[in-house]
Amino acid sequence: MSILLDKNSKVIVQGITGAEGSYHTGRMLEYGTKIVGGVTPGKGGQKSEHGLPVFDTVAGALEATGATHTCIFVPPPYAADALFEAYEAGIMLAVCITEGIPVHDVLRVVGTTPGMRIIGPNCPGLISPGKSSIGIMPGHVFTEGEVGLISRSGTLTYEVVDGLTRAGLGQSTCVGIGGDPIIGSTFVDCLREFANDPQTRALVLCGEIGGSDEEDAAAFIKEHMPGMPIVSFIGGRNAPTGKSLGHAGAIISGSFGTPESKIAAFQAVGVPVADRPSQIPELLKGALLVGAVR
Repeated sequence: MSILLDKNSKVIVQGITGAEGSYHTGRMLEYGTKIVGGVTPGKGGQKSEHGLPVFDTVAGALEATGATHTCIFVPPPYAADALFEAYEAGIMLAVCITEGIPVHDVLRVVGTTPGMRIIGPNCPGLISPGKSSIGIMPGHVFTEGEVGLISRSGTLTYEVVDGLTRAGLGQSTCVGIGGDPIIGSTFVDCLREFANDPQTRALVLCGEIGGSDEEDAAAFIKEHMPGMPIVSFIGGRNAPTGKSLGHAGAIISGSFGTPESKIAAFQAVGVPVADRPSQIPELLKGALLVGAVR
């Protein structure tokens, strides 16, 4: 089992003929992702450099391929329209890799696409190790197992997963939710999915300063997942107040979004907070032992 995607998920790539879309389509195909075609307006009827059919519209791609998932590599000014097109065509899950989409565009999409799961924007995507990968994650650091991961940071995801893999802790599904102020799927949205996944025995949450997503996650864990072994990490602890750190969403405004509030929220519900990413495997093994005793 896995959440959000599996080896049978049929994926299209919006922007498949662009440089980024083409390159990462190749990487996803190498991993084993079932990519069935792509979309670039004006290039319908052609083949991508990987031999995949290219369509003018998402609706045309779905009619021909039966795709259920899309990966979006569309420039920022047009990415919201790409998401709307995917929704109107009937796509179930959209992974939006594009960085720099105007916040008001994302608000407009997130508020008017009920029933379609959106991962991102400005995210690395998601991967179910050994099954399928959608996005830009480096598949070689992942290994199949029973630890789920949700992260606001792409590069931190890879560092943490590499440590888990080296420690013999394989992963069920890893979701990079993105670092923008407004995103399609929050920690809580993903926690709901993991709570019903029989393959996932433990979780790692990699948060950042800014916003209240981590505090919301702690409240959800307390109410719905009290017995799940979970370990967390908060990035950006040393960022100056009022200064954005890497991600547009990673900014502290007054006492809002501080690392102290996030750490306290997790600790209050029994979720250990690592001081460094390298501590996560050890803390997770300890949490799994406690869970086994229970």
